Amino acid sequence: MRTSEVNMAAAETDRELPSALCSEFLNFSAKDTAAKWLQATDLPNEVYQHLARYVPKIYCLGPNLNPQSEDLLAQLLLQAPLEWYLCGEEPSVGLAKLEQSNQPSQLCGHVFKVGEPTYSCRECAADPTCVLCMQCFLGSVHKEHRYRMTTSGGGGFCDCGDTEAWKKGPYCQKHEPNISDSSQEDPLANLSADMIARTYNIFSIMLRYAVDMLTWDKEEELPQGLEPPERGDTYYCMLFNDEVHTYEQVIYTLQKAVNCTQKEAVSFATTVDRDGRKSVRYGDFQFCEQAKSVIVRNTSRQSKPLRVQVMHSSVVAHQCFALKALTWFSHVIRYSDALRRILCQVGLQKGPEGENSLVDTLMLCDSKMWKGARNVYHQLVMSSLLMDLKYKKLFAIQFAKHYERLQSDYVKDDHDREFSITDLSVQMFTVPSLARMLITEENLLTTIIRTFVDHLRHRDLQGRFQFERYTAQQAFKFRRVQSLLGDLKYVLISRPTEWTDKLREKFLEGLDAFLELMKCMQGMDPVVRQVGQHIEMEPEWEAAFTLQMKLTHIISMMQEWCGSDERVLIEAYKKCLTALTHCHSGFADGEQPITLSMCGHSVDTIRYCISQEKVSIHLPVSRLLAGLHVLLSKSEVAYRFPEQLPLSELSPPMLIEHPLRCLVLCAQVHAGMWRRNGFSLVNQIYYYHNVKCRVEMFDKDLMMLQVGASMMDPNHFLMILLSRFELFHIFSSADCRKRYNRESANKDVVQQNSTLIEEMLHLIMMVVGERFVAGVGQVDSWDELKREIIHQLCIRPMAHSELVKALPENENKETGMEKVIDSVASFKKPGVTGRGLYELRPESAKQFNLYFHHYSRADQSKAEEAQRKLKRQNGEDSALPPPVLPPLCPLFASLVNILQCDVLLGMLGAVLQWATEPSGGHWSESMLQRVLHLIGMALLEEQQQLEGAVDHSEVTFNFTLKISRPGEAPSNTPSILAVLETLQNAPHLEVHKDMIRWTLQTVASIKTTRERTAAAPPPERAGGCQEETVRDKDKAERKRKAEMARLRREKIMAQMSEMQRHFINENKELFQQSLEELDASTSTALEHSPSSWDSVLVCVGPRRWRAGGGERRQVVTCILCQEEQEIRADGRAMVLAAFIQRSTVMSKNRKRPPHDPESYDPLFMHPDLSFGTHTGSCGHIMHSHCWQRYFEAVQAKEQRRQQRLRVHTSYDVENGEFLCPLCECLSNTVIPLLPLTKTSCSEQPGVMQWLSTTSQQIRVLHSAHRRAKATSAAETGDGESMETHPLPEGFRLDHTPVNPYSSSIKEMLTTFGTATYKVGLKVHPNEQDPRVPIMCWASCAYTIQSVERLLVDEDKPLFGSLPCRQDDCLSSLARFGSACWTVSSLAAVQSHFIRLMAVLLPDPQVENSPCILHVDMFHLLVSLVLSYPAVHCQDSSGLSIDVAQLHLLHLVTVAHLVQILLTSVQVELTMEQESGGVEEEEEESVCLLYNTLRSHLGSALREVSSGWHLWRTVRLGILPFLRGAALFFHHLHGVPTPPELSGNPSASSRPPSLPLRTPCQNPGGARPTCLMAFSPAPLAPGVGEWEMVCAYLSLPSNLLQLFYNHQELLQPLLQGWCSHPSLRQCLRSPETLIRFPRESNKLIELPEDYSALINQASSFTCPKSGGDKSRAPTLCLVCGTMLCSQSYCCQTELEGEDVGACTAHTFACGSGVGIFLRVRESQVLFLAGKTKGCFYAPPYLDDYGETDQGLRRGNPLHLCRERYRKIQKLWRQHSITEEIGHAQEANQTLVGIDWQHL
Repeated sequence: MRTSEVNMAAAETDRELPSALCSEFLNFSAKDTAAKWLQATDLPNEVYQHLARYVPKIYCLGPNLNPQSEDLLAQLLLQAPLEWYLCGEEPSVGLAKLEQSNQPSQLCGHVFKVGEPTYSCRECAADPTCVLCMQCFLGSVHKEHRYRMTTSGGGGFCDCGDTEAWKKGPYCQKHEPNISDSSQEDPLANLSADMIARTYNIFSIMLRYAVDMLTWDKEEELPQGLEPPERGDTYYCMLFNDEVHTYEQVIYTLQKAVNCTQKEAVSFATTVDRDGRKSVRYGDFQFCEQAKSVIVRNTSRQSKPLRVQVMHSSVVAHQCFALKALTWFSHVIRYSDALRRILCQVGLQKGPEGENSLVDTLMLCDSKMWKGARNVYHQLVMSSLLMDLKYKKLFAIQFAKHYERLQSDYVKDDHDREFSITDLSVQMFTVPSLARMLITEENLLTTIIRTFVDHLRHRDLQGRFQFERYTAQQAFKFRRVQSLLGDLKYVLISRPTEWTDKLREKFLEGLDAFLELMKCMQGMDPVVRQVGQHIEMEPEWEAAFTLQMKLTHIISMMQEWCGSDERVLIEAYKKCLTALTHCHSGFADGEQPITLSMCGHSVDTIRYCISQEKVSIHLPVSRLLAGLHVLLSKSEVAYRFPEQLPLSELSPPMLIEHPLRCLVLCAQVHAGMWRRNGFSLVNQIYYYHNVKCRVEMFDKDLMMLQVGASMMDPNHFLMILLSRFELFHIFSSADCRKRYNRESANKDVVQQNSTLIEEMLHLIMMVVGERFVAGVGQVDSWDELKREIIHQLCIRPMAHSELVKALPENENKETGMEKVIDSVASFKKPGVTGRGLYELRPESAKQFNLYFHHYSRADQSKAEEAQRKLKRQNGEDSALPPPVLPPLCPLFASLVNILQCDVLLGMLGAVLQWATEPSGGHWSESMLQRVLHLIGMALLEEQQQLEGAVDHSEVTFNFTLKISRPGEAPSNTPSILAVLETLQNAPHLEVHKDMIRWTLQTVASIKTTRERTAAAPPPERAGGCQEETVRDKDKAERKRKAEMARLRREKIMAQMSEMQRHFINENKELFQQSLEELDASTSTALEHSPSSWDSVLVCVGPRRWRAGGGERRQVVTCILCQEEQEIRADGRAMVLAAFIQRSTVMSKNRKRPPHDPESYDPLFMHPDLSFGTHTGSCGHIMHSHCWQRYFEAVQAKEQRRQQRLRVHTSYDVENGEFLCPLCECLSNTVIPLLPLTKTSCSEQPGVMQWLSTTSQQIRVLHSAHRRAKATSAAETGDGESMETHPLPEGFRLDHTPVNPYSSSIKEMLTTFGTATYKVGLKVHPNEQDPRVPIMCWASCAYTIQSVERLLVDEDKPLFGSLPCRQDDCLSSLARFGSACWTVSSLAAVQSHFIRLMAVLLPDPQVENSPCILHVDMFHLLVSLVLSYPAVHCQDSSGLSIDVAQLHLLHLVTVAHLVQILLTSVQVELTMEQESGGVEEEEEESVCLLYNTLRSHLGSALREVSSGWHLWRTVRLGILPFLRGAALFFHHLHGVPTPPELSGNPSASSRPPSLPLRTPCQNPGGARPTCLMAFSPAPLAPGVGEWEMVCAYLSLPSNLLQLFYNHQELLQPLLQGWCSHPSLRQCLRSPETLIRFPRESNKLIELPEDYSALINQASSFTCPKSGGDKSRAPTLCLVCGTMLCSQSYCCQTELEGEDVGACTAHTFACGSGVGIFLRVRESQVLFLAGKTKGCFYAPPYLDDYGETDQGLRRGNPLHLCRERYRKIQKLWRQHSITEEIGHAQEANQTLVGIDWQHL
């Protein structure tokens, strides 16, 4: 900057600086300083002197740091000279030149903020860590692919442009490289040598300065050359962050130590958490030291104390500037790659003696720095070293060299991984070329594994890991060490395509280290069966499984690496075998050699009793070997280089020993033999089979058994199996078929043995039948996956996420499901609730295997049931035979011989023989089922081999022959086949009949096949016809049964109808009675139907329909005592459970400041409906006394509960809330049910006469009220002068009306009134307050208005579509409103009426009456009609209330007409509308009235010529008012509704609320927002809704007749309205006018794609804590405000307690009810008040029709409009609170959440 600029800038900051400094700053010139530096001989010294002089003068001058002025001054005095020196000219010019000549980088390198969306392509990414930022993603090819979307934890960067990260499409449009530029050239070529030298000088000085200061650990002094010229005694007490202490502890400690307020302490704590340190005190040394000692003393009790340092202010100042310098570097190198390259060079340059480079120094001091410093230098490393490919490689080498040290520092440190330099490993190790280079050159694999093993020092005597008694410290360390495994995974994630010798050597070296790790795990955590008493201490098992889970993918990847090169595979196999042999030599407990013999075979093995000795579930070495052995088969290495493999030296019994023990352990646990070992064992077995671990545990154990069995004599294998299962004694005796019976054993043992036999048979099935692993069977990996999916879907149709959870993921978090799912299943889309489901295609069900090895017991029984049901539905045989299996690979081919070996046949025969005796307790149904399944497998195997063979005599597998042979001479046991035939007819085996039949059919067909080949083979199979005949017989049998069942059903039906007839005859009089009643009621309806003078139903006025006695009677039942009760004015009160709430659902003005509840006058509702009181009900009726008893019980229970446990319930008893006893709906009061009132009908005065009478009455009341006031104030002197008005006839002031209601009803009237007043005004209940009736009338009007809007929005007819609970609620509200004056002060209600009338009839005695634009006319109408009885009750002249109601309706309607003409006439369209002359009269009169208004108001109203336009505006504007009035009078008087308004299609030719226009009109004139644009010309033949509503309200359909028929009366009123002083004022500010019809409020528009929301939220910063990212950004769906939820920073005080941003917002925006979307969690939050809330499913779904709450799956989400509409409907219906109540009742965990803190 030039000097003059410096002067100006300094002048701005002048206010804040001491004047002595100012002169110094004013005379400063950056240019001169830079020039001086250029001349200097010792540049570093010069620069340091400059820094020593200025830094302490700018930074850290007082207790509160002032970042704005500091940054400005640092820019002027410190950075400007550096930039001048660097560029050699004006910095802005020089840097711009650099930028111009720079080639833009192809790497994006955008560093992610916390919560920003990141995208990874599931098809093209090299691994899941390769991500794109939103901008690059939208410009890339990947947005058309399958991608995954997540929110970043911050700190990574965008991989766009990195060719190694993407299989295809590495560039987005923005980073696409130009073909022309030769990007290979050196970036330094564009700079002059002179500039390079300068840059080099200044960079090396400043970087050294920054590194020195950030790694500086002395608190008092500074590095040489930086000592300040003068030193004051000013210190800071600096508090550092750690991850041990909680917010609460820190806040509490700070309040004590530096006596600050809670708010200040919270702000300190937040800053410490964010930046890693914060000064909490400024002053002399003593002052700061004292604070430090308090903090240390207070926090050292439970754990290590908080770290506090007392630092000299100059040291802190230089550290602040050092951070500034690093950000300056990041800023400067953006201009040019050349500058970046120089910075990298400076950073990685070794010292003259080979000392560490500056970057090394930073890395090695990483764990000593505070969070803020780490963040800044990590960002710099990312934007410099990692963006320059040459230096990325050099940096990676340094990183790998220091790897061990860095990791050790990290393990000791307590900050999260994201704040550690080790977190950068992901940026280097996932780059395949770098990873290979680091493996070959730095031996990275070995380093990582050794470092890991070194950290886990706890071993037992055999050298195995021991996690037994971990201290908290060790557990913490163990958690941190696991991050090393993450690094190992990154290095292995991409397999090499070509191998070099060096890579082979280093990989195998790494494998050696890995096997060492595996050996430490082989046999860890062994268990011994507890006998006698239960285990005392549950042993630690989780650590070992955590380790196993972390290693699962790594073990799989190791195998994949081995499999990708034959030489490596052979070497790895040998090494692994050696390791396993070494492990075996160490196990020798409990193993004595024995010889077993059975069925003429004998085998030497060892005795090992699993139920007595140690067994371990962890056998990674065996499992690794199994995996490698299968790879030998898959890659055919076993057949091509057998001489290089030690296959001949393998000892199969040794291989299978440990995996077999593990499987037997599981069987014994299932059999209940290990119950006393507690849950730890149950959990281990669960995880062993669980999808997360099974790939490298259970599956590999099974493979190892297959490996061993394929190399052994099957008889030997089975005998060892029997021995380990401890079942050998059962099957080995000569006459085991008979002898094994119960007398020797107790019941438990028999039960256990049964289960063990079942488990063992299942294991044999798995060993022979699990061939869906490539290398065991001739299949590929997709077949395996298809089979998994088929078996999951055989249980039930499943959602996508359920399926994904049930399938094993690979290291890239992929299951591969999408590739195969469509071939086996079809997708069914979801409705408004629920989720999309996949259903199995019928042809896939053939592959169902009941004994699928991944089914749990529960899954198996569900699947069996589902499949049998399906077969029955399709009319098939319900047997579930085994599926046809793929052929085995040559290496495993001998496995099938197990099925036909002697030992197995012996076992099968034994079980079948036992099954012949129904009473024998030693066999079970499932055992028999398994035996049948095994026989089926063998038969299918034989059938397949026969079909595949050319010459059948070559087929060695001859199972049918063996099962047809009877036993040898002495015992002469029958053959298996013979036993099966016996069993076929056994009555106790009904269930298995189908399966036995299938087996026998298959045997027959195989025999025919064999015989056919023996004799000359006929061309077609004879087996087929035999099956056919059997099948035909079956069909006939089934048909017969079905016919029988049908006849039986018909017979029963006939009997029932006969009984019914009989009953009616017997109880004739009962039925007669009800029929008569029915007749009576229809006849009364006819009598009272309107007579010939007007055949239209009318609901208001003297001609209205009146209920006869029959209709007036209403009998209801109390839900609590079940008694029936008629509703009568003098009877016991019946009440309706109700819920009153404040509402802003219809508000057009949420900004209105809250009123003071004590002084607020709610008499007039403003048309903006800024807030109202809504009453809803669940419709359940009780006696008032029953309800009172119920509520007292609830209160008492609540008091008891509060003493016991301090949690909220879903309702708040102190606020009068309770749950409806029947439906548990939240309620907070009850509405009394009242009967219809009787009214007389006589000829009545017209409006003129009525008005004059009423105004007379009002004048009389005025003076009476004044007199009453006067006498009460004893001002008799004044009283004389009051003029007395003549009393109108029949009006008696002294007449006190009789209260018609019984005491219980009066009590309930008061109860409901007070509740409405309390909730609506947020005040304490006070039944004497004159505002009580006003609030009740307002609630009635508001509820009706909201119901009317809802019907319009839902497109429903006005009547007949409301649920009866809403109907009852409206009737009760309206009738309550007309009765509530009886329990209020008469004078108060009369004065309310007087003030209400004054709006329509200007009255000089009423002060400050509002102008008509400030009054909502519907509220006015309801209040007038409901308060009039209080005046009418003193009138005995025979005037009917009905007349008054009609006249009031007329007056208010006219006022509303005027209101609409004043506010809602839009700018008209120039097109002349034709109305076809149908409504000319209306149009003319509207124009007349409008012009009359203009004559009163002049220029305030614009000229409108089109009468069509005016009439249309009026009709649209007034319709909601008329519909509301119709609802109101219908419910008040109980008048039936005309069928045309009930959506009865026969009555009206069209649905009432569809936009209609005759073809000749142009729709342009319609306000597009209105849902109901009625055509000006009604369509014949149906009568339009408009005419019907007008007729129902006895209004003319041309409403202007109301005005013109009584013009002489209404003209002066009109003049009075127009001359109101505030009216013109309103018209002058049209933006505040409310236009009619009011549009319904909607929830905000949400974007189609969810990531747009995430992006919006990631750029949202917390409004309170300057520019900090919000952790839980939350969007209000009502008004669209984004809030910073769930954090200390945004808490505010509301009614005396601290609440979070959302709760505070609900009170401002929704009167206590709020609907929010938590963006990072993708869930909707409902809040009501402070203690109620629940989470609700979000309206965003993925392609599979599922929500993703918590964004865990990362599938792209799109808005589902139906679900959003459903939320909107809940809000419009005022059901949010009810929804929360139900959710909290259903889920008690929701009650415990502190909703107010959200």
